Amino acid sequence: METKEYKIIADGAADLGVQGAREHDVDVVPFYVSFDNETYLKEIVEVDIRDFYQKMVDNPKVFPKTSMPSVQDYIDVFEPYAKAGIPMICICITTKFSGSYQSAMTAAGMVTEEYKDAVITVIDSTLNTVLEGMFVREAARMKRDGIPYEETVARLLKMRETGRILFTVGGMSYLVHGGRVGKLMGLAANTLNIRPLITMKDGEIFPSGLARSRKKSRDKVLEMICAHFKESGEQARQYAVNVGYGYDEKEAEAFREQVCESLAACAGSGDGGGWEASEVEIHQIGATVGVHTGPYPIGVGILKKYEYVL
Repeated sequence: METKEYKIIADGAADLGVQGAREHDVDVVPFYVSFDNETYLKEIVEVDIRDFYQKMVDNPKVFPKTSMPSVQDYIDVFEPYAKAGIPMICICITTKFSGSYQSAMTAAGMVTEEYKDAVITVIDSTLNTVLEGMFVREAARMKRDGIPYEETVARLLKMRETGRILFTVGGMSYLVHGGRVGKLMGLAANTLNIRPLITMKDGEIFPSGLARSRKKSRDKVLEMICAHFKESGEQARQYAVNVGYGYDEKEAEAFREQVCESLAACAGSGDGGGWEASEVEIHQIGATVGVHTGPYPIGVGILKKYEYVL
């Protein structure tokens, strides 16, 4: 089956935003967010991400929570395309962080039971936030370029292995509250003004060091990017590169300039020429990750472009 008409669907952890979803013709199944552990609102649909971060900044002792999309949420999106006979590719956050993939799989099974000819491929992206968004945009780009359904799925399954997020956060409080680090370590780190460095790959997050200030932690992220390309021997221009941020957009814009300078200077950056700001997109990290990082995450996501995935 050489199907070139199909629909890309993603869960809200991809952080596409309303404009991004519209631009790339992607249907989004949102996560839910709560500040009181009782009222859960659909991210983007019922609570704006800017408002989400503003509440965190204004209420630093309040720790919001998120909840994954329900099976019914997925059914509501899948069913119209199943009725219309349009195949679907549904991309979900890493299963190490959420049960969203399982909700989608259950929904897909129920829909295909009712609509026998329905075709739904649910993919565990093994990614999250800005990086998952990059993955979804590559899927949408393949669709626009006329890549058939089966080939798009095959390339996506290989592409997800190339994804990395290298980032830092403003403090340890949210990581401690979410159980990502011990309370004693978190207290010591906050007292010493230490910032953690974190790498996400293969669906999980890994500690990548510590820095003594916000500036030094950003510099360390840049060093890790260069180290990745030097060690792999790959050219950075074969990759999509994005900056992800939480509350502070101005910091993200300044950081993008540093990313461009760093990529131009480090080995493996491609043709050796300068990097334009337009080559590095900026995207806001949504609530799904923001509840764990707090309002001041910043970092870089890299993902191999589909034309370089064999």
